[in-house]
Amino acid sequence: MTLPNKITLARIFMIPVFVWLTLDYIRDYQKEQEQEWERVLACAVFAIAAISDAVDGYIARRYHQKSELGVFLDPLADKLLLVSSFVILTWLQVIPLWLMILVLTRDVVILAGYLVIYFVSTPIEVNPTPVGKLNTFLEMLTIGLALVTLARPDMTMASVNLATWYFTAATITISGVHYVYSGLLWYQRQGTAAETKKREEEGH
Repeated sequence: MTLPNKITLARIFMIPVFVWLTLDYIRDYQKEQEQEWERVLACAVFAIAAISDAVDGYIARRYHQKSELGVFLDPLADKLLLVSSFVILTWLQVIPLWLMILVLTRDVVILAGYLVIYFVSTPIEVNPTPVGKLNTFLEMLTIGLALVTLARPDMTMASVNLATWYFTAATITISGVHYVYSGLLWYQRQGTAAETKKREEEGH
């Protein structure tokens, strides 16, 4: 197993730790017995997980350690981290419900489209687009700001959070539409190629 894959697996194992720390901190906070170390550690775990996403990608590209397992694991780790964070922070009312729904809808649509193409045509090669990378960054930023708001509700961050939410929503929509459009083009090209090959075979 390559080093980038090991880093990705470590990121996946960090997710339940982050979830448990966040929920336990809130439970204690509601009882007025909050443990500051849990909040700090939860933020640290999320920060390390977010940074590891860039690190494993850099190592894979720099040292030519890309693998089929990594192509599958890396986006899976990202989605597990982001989706679980959005669900928890929406439940804690520091991220709006409509934004979480938008995040989940985009991911479900992309996953469904990929599965359809996988089973009825040649599997599509999924490469992250610039807007997709920007969307991942903004989602991470949204979660980071939400964690700060959660820890320091006395801080005035409403305008910053609001701007981040709308920028994130815009990139979610644009990247989602782009992935769907790319999938449709891929499916159309594969169908055209199959028909051309069939005609050539019949011609012989």
